[in-house]
Amino acid sequence: MNIRTAAITDLDAVTAVEAVCFPAAEAAPRETMKDRLIHYPNHFWLLEDGNVVVSFVNGLVTNQEHLEDIMFADASMHDEHGAWQMIFGVDTIPAYRRQGCAARLLRHVIETAREQGRKGLVLTCKEHMIHYYAKFDFTDEGLSQSSHGGAVWHEMRITF
Repeated sequence: MNIRTAAITDLDAVTAVEAVCFPAAEAAPRETMKDRLIHYPNHFWLLEDGNVVVSFVNGLVTNQEHLEDIMFADASMHDEHGAWQMIFGVDTIPAYRRQGCAARLLRHVIETAREQGRKGLVLTCKEHMIHYYAKFDFTDEGLSQSSHGGAVWHEMRITF
């Protein structure tokens, strides 16, 4: 398996992975994924098995400390010199779950953010996933202001 950053040519693959990983109300549509690949491909990490994208992590960089719903749809908010690496999705296709794929990518993203001099990383997750992200030293900061997809989210953070 190989980790690399995404390119616009990965649009079909990442859109397909996103569609199987999230409910329709939460999944980023094709146009949003395209904007992300255009604005911050170096913050869109893929895990491939051969030529198949099996998992990815993506999110913009910003000086804002909290993940806001507008960020999911507005890729132009990306600031390459920002302090915080936001994580919008940790996607792994069902056939590759529980094999360490997401963990491998998350460790890579965390180390990359540290090397880039970020203050840390921020993500939102549903309550049942808090324990998973805590394994990577994310701290639960309580309920997020996010109502993305009509769900209840917790904001989690790693501060370096």
